[in-house]
Amino acid sequence: MESLWISTSYPQSPSVIFLLVATSYTWLLPVTSPQRIPTEPQVAPEYAHSIRLDGDIILGGLFPVHSRGDRGTPCGELKKEKGIHRLEAMMFAIDLINKDPELLPNITLGARILDTCSRDTYALEQSLTFVQALIERDGSDVRCANGDPPIFTKPDKIVGVIGASASSVSIMVANILRLFKIPQISYASTAPELSDNTRYDFFSRVVPPDSYQAQAMMDIVTAMEWNYVSTLASEGNYGESGVEAFIQISRETGGVCIAQSLKIPREPRPGEFDKIIRRLLETSNARAIIMFANEDDIRRVLDAAKRNNQTGHFLWVGSDSWGSKISPVIDQERVAEGAITILPKRASVDAFDRYFRGRSLSNNRRNVWFAEFWEENFNCKLGMHGKRPGSLKKCTGLEKVGRDSSYEQEGKVQFVMDAVYAMAHALHRMHRELCYGYPGLCPRMANNIDGKELLSHIRAVNFNGSAGTPVVFNENGDAPGRYDIFQYQITNRSTAEYRVIGSWTNKLHLKMEAMRWRTGDPSLPASICSIPCRAGERKKVVKGVPCCWHCERCEGYHYQASEFTCELCPYEMRPDANRTGCVPISIIKLDWHSPWAIVPVFISMLGIIATSFVIVTFVRYNDTPIVRASGREMSYVLLTGIFLCYAITFLMIATPDVGVCSFRRIFLGLGMCFSYAALLTKTNRIHRIFEQGKKSVTAPRFISPASQLVITFSLISVQLLGVFVWFAVDPPHTVVDYGEQRTQDPMAARGVLKCDISDLSLICSLGYSILLMVTCTVYAIKTRGVPETFNEAKPIGFTMYTTCIIWLAFIPIFFGTSQSAERMYIQTTTLTISLSLSASVSLGMLYMPKVYVILFHPEQNVPKRKRSFKAIVTAATMSGKLTQKGGDRPNGEVKTELCESMETNSEYSLEPAERAVGHVSRMAYMCRCKLYIKTH
Repeated sequence: MESLWISTSYPQSPSVIFLLVATSYTWLLPVTSPQRIPTEPQVAPEYAHSIRLDGDIILGGLFPVHSRGDRGTPCGELKKEKGIHRLEAMMFAIDLINKDPELLPNITLGARILDTCSRDTYALEQSLTFVQALIERDGSDVRCANGDPPIFTKPDKIVGVIGASASSVSIMVANILRLFKIPQISYASTAPELSDNTRYDFFSRVVPPDSYQAQAMMDIVTAMEWNYVSTLASEGNYGESGVEAFIQISRETGGVCIAQSLKIPREPRPGEFDKIIRRLLETSNARAIIMFANEDDIRRVLDAAKRNNQTGHFLWVGSDSWGSKISPVIDQERVAEGAITILPKRASVDAFDRYFRGRSLSNNRRNVWFAEFWEENFNCKLGMHGKRPGSLKKCTGLEKVGRDSSYEQEGKVQFVMDAVYAMAHALHRMHRELCYGYPGLCPRMANNIDGKELLSHIRAVNFNGSAGTPVVFNENGDAPGRYDIFQYQITNRSTAEYRVIGSWTNKLHLKMEAMRWRTGDPSLPASICSIPCRAGERKKVVKGVPCCWHCERCEGYHYQASEFTCELCPYEMRPDANRTGCVPISIIKLDWHSPWAIVPVFISMLGIIATSFVIVTFVRYNDTPIVRASGREMSYVLLTGIFLCYAITFLMIATPDVGVCSFRRIFLGLGMCFSYAALLTKTNRIHRIFEQGKKSVTAPRFISPASQLVITFSLISVQLLGVFVWFAVDPPHTVVDYGEQRTQDPMAARGVLKCDISDLSLICSLGYSILLMVTCTVYAIKTRGVPETFNEAKPIGFTMYTTCIIWLAFIPIFFGTSQSAERMYIQTTTLTISLSLSASVSLGMLYMPKVYVILFHPEQNVPKRKRSFKAIVTAATMSGKLTQKGGDRPNGEVKTELCESMETNSEYSLEPAERAVGHVSRMAYMCRCKLYIKTH
């Protein structure tokens, strides 16, 4: 779209009418003055600033032939492309239509073409010419001084207007034309405001509105992966509306933030553009600049960037006001390099090129500005009154466009021709409806063409334009959105040109490989507020600026769930290496080749071998005195328990499953229960024997081998009953414990496959055996005074003391490592070694001496005479009592000779305790009797 400053005040109907009436009277004043009576027809002076082509139907034309003037002057320099090319395109289209026998046959089109000077207020004054015929006075009541009627040129009746270029001009003019129902078709105005059919109902355009253009530019920014941009607009409807549409789209779609939105003043002060560049540099990360600015402002912005040494920093994205124009980038090729611009899809009209190259001073006198163009184009001067006083070269008139000067068809030529043809097709449709079969204009069209009816025909046209694309209008008078995407590139030959890199037709098609940047780097330049976060980092958005953020690492067991959130992985999972997802935690168990398993297994193997060796030895020497004296039945029970304590190591290290977990529950406390139940029964029997011997001569109950076995297995059955209840309440199963090795570093986290046995369950399972052990220790302490030759009392005591020390050391090690990452290894190893050590102590202290005697000193494994078992027991029983009685004697002597000297003449050595119980009781009674006689 063409760009110009906007007038923010729209003419209201009363002011417009007042201006029109004033203009009409001004039109008549010269002819009513007596001093200015014309003697011959004259051309009105305003025609020197307009082009007039006669015809049956007259169309108006508005073109920016000159730029905006400075210091109060309405017009400035000539615009060769935007001005001359476009108005020539209108005249060329009219020529073609008039020559076309199929389109408006026998009807010629004429034109009244005006210069807007790129200023909306000036264009408003000029466009009053289009409505003069509708408000003119007939002049019948006006007479000259001599009484003759005045002679003046009757104003042309304009049925439709082609233009304007700038949106601000089109808006200003549309407010007047709608009052007089004159349809208007613009070839370049793209302001979204003009789509308002309630305010600009007689306005149509052959170019798409900026709302499409803004969407196309947003798609470009998104495709370039830019999320932080600034906008720059010329003050006025075109610039401000375009930027507003872009910002609105950015809000709706999201993903693109506006760093700054700056406006170029309509009348910029000196240094204004340098100030704009400095402000843009305040957000230096926003390198992409979205520009909805007019051609002059674009040129001055580029010049300011060059002056401030910012060549290559900014990434320009220009609207169609930049398009593929050469004028904004002249002498500023480097600073404009890489600029992406947009332009409604167009094609070069070859017929116009031939037409324009053939124009000369001699054959183009109808164009009142062509001589000025000639001087500008060829840099020469036409005679003394030429408009280039600084030029020394004189024009010959023989110069040729395209041969003696560069020539490239201006981008809107196609749309100018399409606008003229749209008006012609609408008139043609209207002629067929109103003047069917009538050659030329019929009275219904000649007298008055209804603008509202003509508008309806304009909105209904559908034909292929000069570039072969369909020309159609929607209900708001807008053309469909079709754009070409250009990039300003400097080739290796140091020549700059616009190259097509894509297109947009409701969807962007961009050729990334065709793009070229100043650095030569094929990667896309960045225009972002913050660098993208790495994998596993979330964005912590800066408040109020959603495209600016800080990157925060997802810590611990959190992973990056989205751009802005970290979420905790499920308990059985951990973040992957990039922290972008979760993976299952590796499951481990205690392997056989682990050092934590090798040591317990080695100890267990030695213990099993030693226990088996003892069992085999005892079985082989089952009837020898030592084996018989140790209590064979209870020894085998105790050895079974010792064997089970060693064997449980293999169950503790084996891969957990339901079977292994079941056997663990059964045998974990069963081995200790066997051992300590047997030892408890032994120590209890010894204690009861000697306690009973102190009180009476009768033997204690339940001291026979069968009774001892019954007591032992009764104690063991309690353990088994507890295990079966445990099975019923909580059936055995495996579980993966993810908390045991849930380290701070998720990469080191492991799930431990184990049986579902809690620490409390373990305590309960071993608690009964420990209770037996403690009770056995108590009895061992009570029987510590028993003679050493009596039935292993002291070795049992030493065994229990040592075992208690082992388990006292086990408890803090086992439970003190509950929070350790090596918990599984430490606890399993500690438990198995403690069980093996307990078993080893029992085996070593109770049975290894016997095996040693059996194997290496068989001479001691025979019956022999010695102090009688009964005498030993009697002496141990009575010693306390005699000591007590001796306190009553004067000399304090105690006569124990009878008891001490008692011996049996029979051979009785190492006789089992159960066979000696009767003798012990009788001898205790006899000693008491003799002692009584002696003391009395």
